Amino acid sequence: MTAPSPAAVDALAAALPPGSWTRDPFEIAPSLKEWRNRWTGETPLLLLPRSTEETAQMVRLCGELGVALTPQGGNTGLVGGQIPHGEVLISTRRMRAVRDVAPLDDAMVVEAGVTLLEAQQAAAGADRLFPLSLAAEGTATIGGVISTNAGGTAVLRYGMMRDLVLGLEAVLPNGEIFHGLKRLRKDNTGYDLKQLLIGAEGTLGIVTAASLKLF
Repeated sequence: MTAPSPAAVDALAAALPPGSWTRDPFEIAPSLKEWRNRWTGETPLLLLPRSTEETAQMVRLCGELGVALTPQGGNTGLVGGQIPHGEVLISTRRMRAVRDVAPLDDAMVVEAGVTLLEAQQAAAGADRLFPLSLAAEGTATIGGVISTNAGGTAVLRYGMMRDLVLGLEAVLPNGEIFHGLKRLRKDNTGYDLKQLLIGAEGTLGIVTAASLKLF
């Protein structure tokens, strides 16, 4: 993929709030390597949004400037899809809120940067189970496991991540926000658009929050 021009990167950085991006090579370096060192990438800029609105602003500006983006969650993937090769890198790791846990609905809403382990603990605190479990759960993020449609160790009993998502919030490639944080088990009101985003690895949009099924 063609790397953005220095002028475009400068314009992007100038348009964003201080603290929402970095060019510090030492801060960026851990995000550029797959943890087995099989892939090493490069990026001129790391974007670090703290909210869905900031993410939307960044994506919209990148579109206007013609700047390609690579989304990244916990950087635990094993196929290198989260490693940039000259594109601007956008990480959801600062989006860490557990917005709601509703035991009566057997559901919770968490942001994309919440780790899988933190989601499990939030569910357990309400005497519920979030069943997805895998080796990297202390680092893997909810946005990442949704975007890769992770399976985990309990997949035969509870299904893939696709089966555990009730609703999604995401930023689309044009910077619009998809508001789909539903909790319904049965919903026939139109297309089930969240299913297009699950497993798409960030190619159709960046997941910012999810409504998850509890047991």
